[in-house]
Amino acid sequence: MADIFSSFPPGLLVFLAVVLFVAGCVRGFAGFGAGMIFMPVAASVMLPSTAAATFLFIDGIVALPLVIRALRLCNWSTVLPAVVGAVIFVHVGAWLLANADVLVLRWTIFAIVTGLLLLLVSGWRYERKPSRPVSLGVGAVAGILGGISQVSGPPVVAFWLSSAKEPAIVRANLIVFFALASIGTFVAYIFNGFFTLEVFHLLIMAIPVYAIAIYLGSNGFKHADPKLYRKLAYGLIALAALSSMPLLDPLFR
Repeated sequence: MADIFSSFPPGLLVFLAVVLFVAGCVRGFAGFGAGMIFMPVAASVMLPSTAAATFLFIDGIVALPLVIRALRLCNWSTVLPAVVGAVIFVHVGAWLLANADVLVLRWTIFAIVTGLLLLLVSGWRYERKPSRPVSLGVGAVAGILGGISQVSGPPVVAFWLSSAKEPAIVRANLIVFFALASIGTFVAYIFNGFFTLEVFHLLIMAIPVYAIAIYLGSNGFKHADPKLYRKLAYGLIALAALSSMPLLDPLFR
């Protein structure tokens, strides 16, 4: 425990635990969105690479029970090509995180996420059967964003929400996609040296808090109205856009 406090003051740990608890509840309910909540706040009080590596680790381990249940429901014909695109292009995102201008990256993320949200709100629907090239392209965009910021959700969420699929199938697609795509992100982050001692100190607090939150959120989904799911998804994409906008830094920093 002393090792945790050597890296993070007690007050900061409590603050991060609260943010992580909220993020975990949302992840358990919606199947995505935790990174959109945790990353903007965490990256304002520590290195973005430390925040991203911490979140990747806990989400990959703690969300495993969600994955096992989602395997039976997901649409593999569109999930697998998206995973391939994400696994390949996450290395581009990780390289950008390590080398590119952070301000430019954040404005780019804001533009992409905002555009996807506006497309969804407009009522547009992708009514064709998702082809492999389209799924691959969506996964590639998600992989780049995930490598940069662990906010890979908006492209795949917008893609699958625009279909006529039931919320349970959309949620299952997202859970399986993130689980498989995270394997490539792990490799990319290892190559870039993002798993530092500070990350493992933070995991001592983060793992139990996130596990409890995911359990509570997952149970909440069983009793939710399908319309609520879609509204929450739109709200989370909007949150991702706003939190990535540099003009709002005074609110987080």
